[in-house]
Amino acid sequence: MNKGGKIIVFSVLAAIAYSCSVKKDAFLNRSYHAVTTKYNVLFNGEQAYLQGLKEIEDKHEDNFWKRIQIEPITFDESQITTKVLSPGTGFNENEEEKEENLTPFDKAEEKAVKAIQVHSMNINGYERNSQIDDAYFLLGKSRYYTQRFIPALEAFNYVIVNYPKANLNYETKIWRAKTNIRLGNEKRAIETLKLLLDVLDETEKIDKSTQEQAYTAMAMAYEQTDTIQKVIDNLKLATRTKYNKEQTARNMFVLGQIYSELDRKDSARMVFRKLAESKKLPHRFRIRADIEYAKNTPNDSASIVVLARLKKLIKNTDNRKFLNALYYQAGVLEEGRNNPEKAADYYKKSLVAKHNNNYQKTYAYERLADMAFQKEDYLLAGSYYDSVMQMVTKEFDQEKRIRRIKRKNKGLATLRKYEETVKNNDSILQLVAMTPNERNSYFEAYIEKIKKEDEAQRQLILNAQNFGNSFGGGASINNNSNRGKWYFYNTQALALGRGEFQKRWGTRPLEDNWRLSDKTISATDNTLASAQDTKANARYELSTYLDAIPTDEKVIADLVRERNDALYQLGLIYKEQFTNHALAIKNLERLKAVATDDELELPISYHLYQIYKGQGDIAKANEYKNIILQKYSDTSFAQIIANPDAKLEEGKKEDEILNKYKEIYYLYKENKFEEAVTEVDNFSSSMKNSNLIPKFALLKALAIGKYKDKETYKKALEFVAVSYATTEEGKKAKEIIERLNKT
Repeated sequence: MNKGGKIIVFSVLAAIAYSCSVKKDAFLNRSYHAVTTKYNVLFNGEQAYLQGLKEIEDKHEDNFWKRIQIEPITFDESQITTKVLSPGTGFNENEEEKEENLTPFDKAEEKAVKAIQVHSMNINGYERNSQIDDAYFLLGKSRYYTQRFIPALEAFNYVIVNYPKANLNYETKIWRAKTNIRLGNEKRAIETLKLLLDVLDETEKIDKSTQEQAYTAMAMAYEQTDTIQKVIDNLKLATRTKYNKEQTARNMFVLGQIYSELDRKDSARMVFRKLAESKKLPHRFRIRADIEYAKNTPNDSASIVVLARLKKLIKNTDNRKFLNALYYQAGVLEEGRNNPEKAADYYKKSLVAKHNNNYQKTYAYERLADMAFQKEDYLLAGSYYDSVMQMVTKEFDQEKRIRRIKRKNKGLATLRKYEETVKNNDSILQLVAMTPNERNSYFEAYIEKIKKEDEAQRQLILNAQNFGNSFGGGASINNNSNRGKWYFYNTQALALGRGEFQKRWGTRPLEDNWRLSDKTISATDNTLASAQDTKANARYELSTYLDAIPTDEKVIADLVRERNDALYQLGLIYKEQFTNHALAIKNLERLKAVATDDELELPISYHLYQIYKGQGDIAKANEYKNIILQKYSDTSFAQIIANPDAKLEEGKKEDEILNKYKEIYYLYKENKFEEAVTEVDNFSSSMKNSNLIPKFALLKALAIGKYKDKETYKKALEFVAVSYATTEEGKKAKEIIERLNKT
């Protein structure tokens, strides 16, 4: 290189070295650091920030059954703290391994910190690098999304204080307000935003983006203070500009949801219709707006038009992701138009839609359950409510709706248990009551039936595998079109041959003398096949069924007792929980007809008296009233009937009875069981019509169990369980009986 070239190279290097200094306020220095900051460090930081935003957008799922969030972020309150970047982080070239553990927002913060530490030109208290305010702004936004709101606030305040004339000053103030909202300082955020909007109104025309962001942030702040009308006003202002299409659609949707919550259905429909017809807004919000429009449509002639629109949307293949919600809402409209069969069909389609979520399914199952419940198909309703509970996650299991379903399903689960007990025990007792000849005839007919069913099933399988069958889509081997073709080209023939070979020979390795290579496996297969044949043949043996019929008198008596107890419990459940008087009467009347235990007559008669009296059937009510008054005149039931308007409880007397109960309970705790039983019997005449009678009865039964035999103990408990079935004491007695039966 000649001398002139060396001079030029030296001059360029000297200029670069000179421009790298952050202490010299020269044009070259300012330009170098501004360009390097913007197109190197901040560019990489902005890319990381945008990646983080994309991840948030992908992870966030809106629950359209509730009011969606104005700002679509799901912050995890359990992970408030994140990695804190130490000073100097970000400009060490050997930190690639550490960067792998950083989130995109951490990386963006790292780049912002590097820009500030390396390229800041703070000379005489004035920043000469025009890109440093952007670095602080990126720093604040990155901290905001990592839930470090106090450090984010510091970064935004630094920009506002030190760069009052920066072009992003207004946007920074909006972000500072949003940060204050996250910190619970809604009032300060509202004051800041109001001041910002007022100043802009007076001094200059508000930029569309700034205006939209400010009004959106204002709506967020008022939402936290539950000032709904202010939320509405600001959302309406935020949706005028339509600068950010995504946020505009979200604001309109929230506005429509608020109108719906306030029962302003007309306004809600107007907003949702406008959103649905705005072709420039995101597709998912437009489809959801159609669904919400249908939700807010009354069951009149207008619902026909809305239903037709939903059906049109269902047919559009572009809407496959939304079929679960579209089918469900179509079902709601059909149900409102009194078409339960069509509604149920739509609900079932909603459940099996490819794109679905468990929360959506809970609503479909609940609708099906409610429809079955209204038709008094309680067993089916219970199975649907069970499905609701299986779909519920921890996030939603404390909702009021879910808690209500839990309570309802608990009663239905008990009802199903008793219905199954009655059905099973009735079937067995019916067989017990038959003569030997009747049993033989019954089971011979049953065996003949299952033989025919098994034969039909075998024939169906053979037909499916038959060469000439076209079920599998293959051609018949006997068809002319198949003649001359090799066996192994016919897939059905090949499958059938393979199946027959494995059935006969089992799985064999490919080797010489394969017929003799695995006799052990073949013998095992034969043994298994023989066992399966024996099991199948047992179903056709008359003795299999006759031997299963109980003959022991104790077992039969237990079946009768369980059946009668189930009938009584069913009567109470239908009467008290489901207010289905017809089914309550059916079970109680049947129990009265089959029961041989006199202890059941009193409670059965009283419940039937109440039901018939409530229905206005005076003749039947008097029939059971007379039974109680004539045969059980000294009971509390008779006293209630004879003196319906009398005050049954007196505070002073109840206190005396409670004190007496405590005295007897202390005897029981001191193992004076016989004395406790005697005290209960002696005091019984003094506590007529008391609410504490069930407690005394259970205490007496427990005391009897301490010094008498098991059968006497069970009998005492059964009296409590039957006489006071709806009380806690009655239920407790029943639980003890069930435990005793298992031992």
